Amino acid sequence: MSPVPPEHAPRGPLIGIKVLDFTRVLSGPYCTALLADLGADVVKVESLQGDEYRHIGPFRNGESALFQLVNRNKQSIKLDLKSPSGQRLASRLAAKADVVVENFRPGVAARLGIDYATLTVDHPRLIYASISGFGQSGSRSDLPAFDLIAQAMSGFMALTGERDGPPTKVGESIGDLSAGLFCSWAILAALYERSRTGRGRQIDVGMVDALISLLPTAVAQWMFGDSPPLRTGNRHPISTPFGAYPTSDGYIVICVLSAAHFAQLMACIGRPDLSRDPRYATDELRTRHETELSSLLVDWLRTLKVTEALRRLHDAGVPASRIANPDEVFASDYVRERSILSATTHPVVGAIPAMEQPVHFAGLARGRQRAAPALDEHHAAVLERWLGAVGAAGEPT
Repeated sequence: MSPVPPEHAPRGPLIGIKVLDFTRVLSGPYCTALLADLGADVVKVESLQGDEYRHIGPFRNGESALFQLVNRNKQSIKLDLKSPSGQRLASRLAAKADVVVENFRPGVAARLGIDYATLTVDHPRLIYASISGFGQSGSRSDLPAFDLIAQAMSGFMALTGERDGPPTKVGESIGDLSAGLFCSWAILAALYERSRTGRGRQIDVGMVDALISLLPTAVAQWMFGDSPPLRTGNRHPISTPFGAYPTSDGYIVICVLSAAHFAQLMACIGRPDLSRDPRYATDELRTRHETELSSLLVDWLRTLKVTEALRRLHDAGVPASRIANPDEVFASDYVRERSILSATTHPVVGAIPAMEQPVHFAGLARGRQRAAPALDEHHAAVLERWLGAVGAAGEPT
């Protein structure tokens, strides 16, 4: 294997942390990609056929874009975890790891001999993180889960969509991604704890759990509200005016959360008197009269184009925006200025976009992403670096 060019050498706060990654598809790979972004040595253990995402499009020259995006900065080895030799080698690698991450269905890791209880007998410093649909315990823990199931069972879908329309999924795999994000956060907390105690920690992340934790507004309505949380379409369930409104050539969003914003908005549309109207004195009262306020805004906006409406609103100090399409966003000056997407070079596909984790660390340059690995690309190199010399057959001696 050719050495990593100096400009792509790992850098970041997690340099020196070894992560053995048994995950596949999205939730786990997203978690470990975030760790790899920060310099962790992430070794992706794949089946003989490779991660399922290698076989899910869109493709270019046989390479999956999805796989590239969430397996950046990693190294790949393939192991037959159903064979005794594969299990032994996995255990030897785990003995050298700081962190193990897996997203098998609960019980599978134990059958493979790579579960927390087995691996920590002789390695109490190991941090072992599991991601599953419903967690490692409870009556639903053995059920299979996909992102859509997690959205359905968490309440997310019931809250998404128009009031009189059907429940609607969120436009991205939010269940997978939130579970991966929370798992990476938990791993960092466990690493800090280990620096003080010398001991590792078992981490259990459920996709449904992660999504429920992202519903504070709905929980607040359930706690103290007069009615249960319901779908409200493109408007805020509590605050008004706070939603999407049509202009003559497209939609914009307007966000009013305070009395000051409401006064600015009413002055902007030529109705400053309404900011003193007792019907609209509080956010709660404005929400009770959402229909009347919405009609006022629609009437004002119907003759204005998006650009003119936004100019007037911004001049008045009212928070508002056009609704951008994803392709516009990805190619925008904002994304470029903030280095949210960078570029890397893949040996088969050539120059391709690369996702960056969103946090800017002072002194840590962005735009140094490495393409996702080919299946088993780093087998010999990983075994040599983690376990010592390797024999002619590519196995540790």
